[in-house]
Amino acid sequence: MSATAAVEMPEISETGLTVKEVSQRIESGQSNAVKTSTSRSVKDIVRANVFTLFNGIIFVAMVMVLVTGSWRDAVFGFVIIINTGIGIFTELKAKRTLDKLSILVASDFLVRRDGKDIEVPHNEIVLGDLLWIRSGEQVPADGQIIQTWGLELDESMLTGESRTVRHKVGEQVYSGATAVSGMALVKVNAVGSHSYAATLTAQAKVYKKTVSDLNKGINTILKFMTFLVVPLCILLILSQIHTVGGWDAALSTGEWRQAVVSAVAGVVGMIPEGLVLLTSLNFAVAAMRLARHNTLVQELESVETLARVDALNLDKTGTITDGGIAFNQLIMLGSRWRELPAQPTEGGSFETLTEQAATQALYDCCNEEQPNGTGQAVLAGLKAQGYEPAQVESRVPFSSARKWSAVVKPILPPAGGDSRSESEGGRTEITPSHLAMTAPASGGETWYMGAPEVIISALDGDYSDVLQQVNDYANDGNRVLLVARSTTSLADTDNPQIDPQAKPVALVLCSEKIREDAEQTLAWFREQGVRCRVISGDNPVTVGAIARKVRLTGEHEPRFMDARELPEDVNELARVLENVDVLGRVLPNQKKAIVQALHTQNHVVAMTGDGVNDALAIKEADLGIAMGNAAPATKAVAQVVLVDSKFSHLPDVVARGRQVMANMERVASLFLVKTVYSALISLGVVLTQIPYPYLPRHITYIGALTIGMPAFILALAPNTRRYIPGFLKRVVTFALPGGIATALSVLLTAWFLPGIMGWDVTKNVDLSALRATSAIILFLMGVFVLARVAQPLNSWRGILVAAFAAAGVIGAFIPFVANFFALILPTGTTLVATLIALGGSALIFVICLWLAPLVGKVSGKLLRQHGFNI
Repeated sequence: MSATAAVEMPEISETGLTVKEVSQRIESGQSNAVKTSTSRSVKDIVRANVFTLFNGIIFVAMVMVLVTGSWRDAVFGFVIIINTGIGIFTELKAKRTLDKLSILVASDFLVRRDGKDIEVPHNEIVLGDLLWIRSGEQVPADGQIIQTWGLELDESMLTGESRTVRHKVGEQVYSGATAVSGMALVKVNAVGSHSYAATLTAQAKVYKKTVSDLNKGINTILKFMTFLVVPLCILLILSQIHTVGGWDAALSTGEWRQAVVSAVAGVVGMIPEGLVLLTSLNFAVAAMRLARHNTLVQELESVETLARVDALNLDKTGTITDGGIAFNQLIMLGSRWRELPAQPTEGGSFETLTEQAATQALYDCCNEEQPNGTGQAVLAGLKAQGYEPAQVESRVPFSSARKWSAVVKPILPPAGGDSRSESEGGRTEITPSHLAMTAPASGGETWYMGAPEVIISALDGDYSDVLQQVNDYANDGNRVLLVARSTTSLADTDNPQIDPQAKPVALVLCSEKIREDAEQTLAWFREQGVRCRVISGDNPVTVGAIARKVRLTGEHEPRFMDARELPEDVNELARVLENVDVLGRVLPNQKKAIVQALHTQNHVVAMTGDGVNDALAIKEADLGIAMGNAAPATKAVAQVVLVDSKFSHLPDVVARGRQVMANMERVASLFLVKTVYSALISLGVVLTQIPYPYLPRHITYIGALTIGMPAFILALAPNTRRYIPGFLKRVVTFALPGGIATALSVLLTAWFLPGIMGWDVTKNVDLSALRATSAIILFLMGVFVLARVAQPLNSWRGILVAAFAAAGVIGAFIPFVANFFALILPTGTTLVATLIALGGSALIFVICLWLAPLVGKVSGKLLRQHGFNI
């Protein structure tokens, strides 16, 4: 619980709950606690890394080998344990990092207790609390309105209806709704699991698997291996029993042990045990690296989505601009108002009084309980000029959906006489018709402040000259607001409408500060082929001017459009968007529709934002990115939060996603080659009934040096290649030639070398020689595949391949390593035969790589001729 809130709230008589009452409710389980987390729990992490299908198969295989007494051939099981431990450690470290960072973006809520307003976390709100609901906040618990100051809620996340709803005293509000304007004091009457939508604010924080090209590809590989491993294992055991003389001989001589060990060698090779581990490891490491740059990834799997983004929708305020706004000046409409002093003269003329009245009305319109950024800037500027709050009978708070606010003020007689002034020649001048300050009929006068296009479109009469002035100022990058006046009082504040007879009085000019890193960041996205669009609720001309300053489209002039002209049909909208770079006056539901339209064109869309009006679009996008200073509702539905609100982190975010996807494609190819050749060798062994050509310890040694350890390094290496759909197809296309070449090389050696050398493979000595030769061939082919995966080799990648190749050779000369892994160096005629076999293997590898594209073209052509689309 925090100290008393520094924000000044309205004076109220209610004192709220006491500390004792709060404690009693928490003890009785009447708090708003819900189970949410930014990552998996420790229990889930351990379970996910340990209790997997393939770990189960490996464990059973290890036990089978241990039963035979050949513990050295069971070392592959300990490698799995080590890898699993690395995965658990990495994810736990990522969890601690993300949980710590998530505290920085956690939202507190203001409650009234013991007569004081204090901020408490979401989970510490209790039943019966008096809760302040302020503009920009998501309602954390259900409650009944006690007092309201123009509260309007966006309940679209509950009802799907995008229209905002204005609530009165006594009405019920539900958790999950978002306050878009005004504020209210609410008495909480449902908390936790009993509230209407208690988990909505934490939807993005719940750990869940993201369906993706990468996951689908890997899952397809794993499902295929599941159906392949078990029957092949049984067939391998039967074939190896046959090679030692059948079951009777195997049991009587103890050769069954060797048969089991040989069968396990085939099974171990077929399992891509490190692939799933490296996937989760990559996600976790990427999340940790981003966390170091103050970027919180709320779903680890969303890192992959970053790589596929090709359309980035940017909210102007808070993204391209830093959200800082300065009030510049108020300009009275009509040429003769422009040179008047900003401060009224004592007992001034009608013109001066009009400017004073307009300025005072502007102040009062902005002086809401929770003014937005523009309102705060105007208030600060006018306070510096000496303005103070004036009497207001009623008000309509500003709404992002409505895009205007209004106040009803009592009539004050002009201090300087009537509405006429005499020129030096004695001729009487009056104000232009749209500035006429005629006396109200009754009740009071209404002043409006908001978007010029929206207000003018609701007025009777032709104000094209005013719109032209608005565009002129907006073209210079100003944020332009319009002040208008009606001589009648606002009739209905619950369903407010602009009086068509109101008259435009003045323009308000404000300016925004552009982020220093905006231009450089946008240039990076252009170079990477990501189409950026600015989508804003502001004037399209103003937004277009800012887009021009930051060179959104490079050397080309950005094309802008008013969102009110957008078609409602999604397909037509998609067509229009292809020729638009900047959209202004966009409503929240239109931002969502824009994302949907881009999806129809198969774009992968990222959406940035900081306001509640961005929440719907961020939720709809493939990747939602919220600023750290964003409204709670916006952060709740985003997958990524830029904690320090720096736009310049986005290239890091996208680059990290591309690194994960591009490197996982390399790593998956490496693992799948081993799966392919192990399956083919096992099939060849079963069909020809020969002893398995190598031991489990051989595949452990070779796999560690040519697949396992290099894969860890390659998976974490820099890589900014843009992701292209078709992960599984490319991985399989890459793996098949290398896998087939390796399998052919080992099988041909096993089939023909014993006959050439005069070996009797039923004898252990000759069988050991054959297996040692096969292991050397397997190692060579592994180095070839690694070199192909690691390309280009003219950098550290070449050194990586050479280092692991050297490590494999050096290991064979170290007695302990050689004895442990049964590595035998060939000598004499065996050396000559091995060298010839190695040369043949290299030739087979080259031929398979040469034939692969030709076979692919022919098979593709045949498939297309038979109606298959590939």
